[in-house]
Amino acid sequence: MKIPINIPFVGKEEISAVTSILKNGALTSASNQGGKHVQAFEKSVSSFVNTKYAIAVNSGTAALQAALYALDIKHGDEVLIPSFTFVATANSVLSTGAKPVFVDILKENYTMDPDDLQKKITKNTKAIVPVHLYGNVAYLDKISEIAKKFNIPIIEDSAQSLGSTFKGKHTGTFFEMGCFSMYPAKVMTAGEGGFIVTNNKKFRDKLLMIRNHGMVKGYDTKIFGLNLRLPEINAAIATVQMKKLPNFLKTRQKNCRTFIKITFKIKSSSSTRKKK
Repeated sequence: MKIPINIPFVGKEEISAVTSILKNGALTSASNQGGKHVQAFEKSVSSFVNTKYAIAVNSGTAALQAALYALDIKHGDEVLIPSFTFVATANSVLSTGAKPVFVDILKENYTMDPDDLQKKITKNTKAIVPVHLYGNVAYLDKISEIAKKFNIPIIEDSAQSLGSTFKGKHTGTFFEMGCFSMYPAKVMTAGEGGFIVTNNKKFRDKLLMIRNHGMVKGYDTKIFGLNLRLPEINAAIATVQMKKLPNFLKTRQKNCRTFIKITFKIKSSSSTRKKK
């Protein structure tokens, strides 16, 4: 029997939210602030992770792209990313014209090795993107020291770590920007979707334009942007999921404890047999 790593939990509340939007007919919004469901979702996110701003987009990949665009990453630049991550991390860098430079990981938690990170820094390094993998938090203290030493901004790839904390703070909130995914295999889902969190108003205003063709009031493109908007249907699902998130996290923690307990028993049993 195959046991899936994760399956989305969608109930009658999400179905009701989607049905309401379909009946209303306001499926998306091209306004700078987004539709009412997008705005409601963004408020729930910023409240949960305790940041000033959250900007919803249509995927975790789009979140990474938008964050890199907000930093003006371009051709000739280098962005340091871990060698073990999903391809979206590297593809997001490539989409800007920049070069992804791979940093080794530490087997203790599969995240970026700070020592190798420092070795990979060159005059062309313009950003560092640590990835919090499987809920494991990257070595933020050491990475922060290195980034400050060389004056390099950091974007946290927090696609798999919504709800993970370090020293009482949520992942994604330690540096310039944090990027999250709402793909069905993630901690919570909107079908597809993502978001960026930040405490910097300059980045927030820029990200709102980037996700909407660089526009502010419509047909007045100010900067480079794309259609990275999150539809109202997805935002409504995500808003409901945010209310369920605390219980999702409790269930994951319970499952983790059970898995560790079973694994320990199997290892202990195997060790006993070998001794005999």
